[in-house]
Amino acid sequence: MDTVIRVARPEEYPGLGEITAQAYLGDGLLDFGESDAYLGELRDVAKRAAAADVLVAVERDSTPGTQRLLGGVTFVPRGGAMADIARPGEAEIRMLAVAREARGRGAGEALVRACVDRARATEGCVRIVLSTQHSMHAAHRIYERLGFTRTPDRDWNPIPELDDIRLLTYELTL
Repeated sequence: MDTVIRVARPEEYPGLGEITAQAYLGDGLLDFGESDAYLGELRDVAKRAAAADVLVAVERDSTPGTQRLLGGVTFVPRGGAMADIARPGEAEIRMLAVAREARGRGAGEALVRACVDRARATEGCVRIVLSTQHSMHAAHRIYERLGFTRTPDRDWNPIPELDDIRLLTYELTL
């Protein structure tokens, strides 16, 4: 079976939204579980796709035309509504998620590599940045293996009223 990275199709949005939500829930990344307001953002792939590039990892099956959704990522080529930390000349990676049953097979790394390739192809882009939670150790290993470095001076808190949330940041100079 082959893993392919491509732009998400509208009919895949609900499935990708659920994979993303379940990845965050299953990994304990949402402070309020099912009642966390961010869960709606994770599930709203159509909103992300309207403002950025949503890529998916799909596995081609031996049955012609059959593909299984493994995960996805949001690539923000230039600022705008989907950018949290990107500055001028920077692209940003957001909401990387792989279905639990597909983890450990390279889909997450392939998605990040596709984002790096897109950033390199974006005119004027000199760096790609991302935010991650402390507990996302598997993702940290992918980022570091691909040459991303920590940027502690850019770490931030998306919910200032909750002191215990601090997102780590990474960057890759292109």
